[in-house]
Amino acid sequence: MAIFSVYVVNKAGGLIYQLDHYAPRADTEKTFSFPLDLVLRPHDERVVVAFGQRDGIRVGHAVLAINGAEVNGRFTADGKDVLEFLGNPANYPVSIRFGRHRLSSNEKLMLASMFHSLFAIGSQLSPEVGSSGIEMLETDAFKLHCFQTLTGIKFVVLADPRQAGIDALLRKIYEIYSDFALKNPFYSLEMPIRCELFDQNLKLALEVAEKAGPFGPGS
Repeated sequence: MAIFSVYVVNKAGGLIYQLDHYAPRADTEKTFSFPLDLVLRPHDERVVVAFGQRDGIRVGHAVLAINGAEVNGRFTADGKDVLEFLGNPANYPVSIRFGRHRLSSNEKLMLASMFHSLFAIGSQLSPEVGSSGIEMLETDAFKLHCFQTLTGIKFVVLADPRQAGIDALLRKIYEIYSDFALKNPFYSLEMPIRCELFDQNLKLALEVAEKAGPFGPGS
């Protein structure tokens, strides 16, 4: 069981804090001969597998590295177009690492804003008056849990579907936010949280939650 990440979204939908706590490794590196037996296509400024699956490589996986050098979007480490490089027989055999694309800071900001909008839509669509909005979204790979305070701050946790104690964790994160962000004289409301004590106590709370431990007085 694991907790993957934590997001804090202000009442305007802006991302003010994000922590990647645990990222399952799903990268696959293989050596290929020419011609490449996978179909690659450019997508959202990166090169992804469009057709063909083998040895853990899935459709949608992005090219992350070539010959051990990290790929920068659609370009190799030395600035060459990935598709052109892989289309040249002289560059084979070649080692390619595939895996899930790592979200950039801008993508995280955009996704936080999108969730804020979905939360508001959920509140409006609910047949119950005064609905709190989206509290949980479930997939086969993770669950998204959300707790919104009375002031509109949203605390979002992505965790393994089997992870227990997330409701208690969300309220613990709210306590940590109140103690180490709101009580910090240098912190401005609605602005990004940059506080070492907040980071330390949040990480400790995540470790306790992963062990399914209780949050007792003073914890």
